[in-house]
Amino acid sequence: MPETLSLVADIGGTNTRVALARGAVVDRATIRRFANAEFPGLGPVLTRYLAEAGGPACAGACVAVAGPVDAGVARLTNLDWTIDRASVAAATGAERVAVLNDLQAQGQALGHIAPDCLRPLIAAQGATRTEGPQLVIGVGTGFNAAAVHETPGGRIVTASECGHASLPVRTEADLRLMRAVETVHGFAGVEDVLSGRGLERLFAWTAAEAGRDDRPGASAIMAAIASDDDPVAVATGRTFVRLLGIVTGDLALTHLPFGGIHLIGGVARAFTDHFDRFGFAVAFRDKGRFSPFMREFSVSIIEDDYAALEGCARHLGAAAS
Repeated sequence: MPETLSLVADIGGTNTRVALARGAVVDRATIRRFANAEFPGLGPVLTRYLAEAGGPACAGACVAVAGPVDAGVARLTNLDWTIDRASVAAATGAERVAVLNDLQAQGQALGHIAPDCLRPLIAAQGATRTEGPQLVIGVGTGFNAAAVHETPGGRIVTASECGHASLPVRTEADLRLMRAVETVHGFAGVEDVLSGRGLERLFAWTAAEAGRDDRPGASAIMAAIASDDDPVAVATGRTFVRLLGIVTGDLALTHLPFGGIHLIGGVARAFTDHFDRFGFAVAFRDKGRFSPFMREFSVSIIEDDYAALEGCARHLGAAAS
């Protein structure tokens, strides 16, 4: 009996990735990427994908969305799209449809990611507790996290919008940064600094503190950090990594992910070679009398661009079983 064919999609703030899954496994040869700016909504993206794929019949469809999902309705945080099960069903013809937060999909993929796509950043003091909760933190166009729990009834991945929690303030410079950031939306959130656009905002603030007014894009900033020839870029990178370490440590204390913490997203991966240089582990563990306790948590980077698609396929497979 042939495996069930499903459509899976990962909708970010900039691009949408779409693929076919056979059973609970994504057929990576079918993955296609679409620029969101070229479409008025998700429906036309899925319609074009299926037309270009020859019109395959899909029994199921699961989409992961970079935004909050409430009662099967998703609104993208950084794009004016609204997505619901009915519209996905209409575009795909699928009978089984699921709409997940993108970090929930990433959480569903844990345990099904190739070992060479997991790069360790911080080792735990003891053995990683494979039965313990895990935490996925996404740093890309936006910022968010999801906790992953294994239960007798199956895996549960809890959604959040923690990227819009308050930006931490530990120093006088952090306070000045917060005051500068909050002039944009009236509130300084984590995502306003710890994201691609946040990196650009952080550079602009750091440059202003140094008496400069240049505003390069995120790619140029990362190139300058790597070349180590611009003190403002280096200071920006150091502050970014320190704040990410603080926020990651706060989330670890909130969720107690003894099974491991996993960073994902293009910005997180861009900083991979700079985490040690800029003291990520020190900032992560800097929790006063709880600093020794922080050694119970491991941190790794997921270097698989398509993990969310795998998570969508696993979610559909679990729902069908």
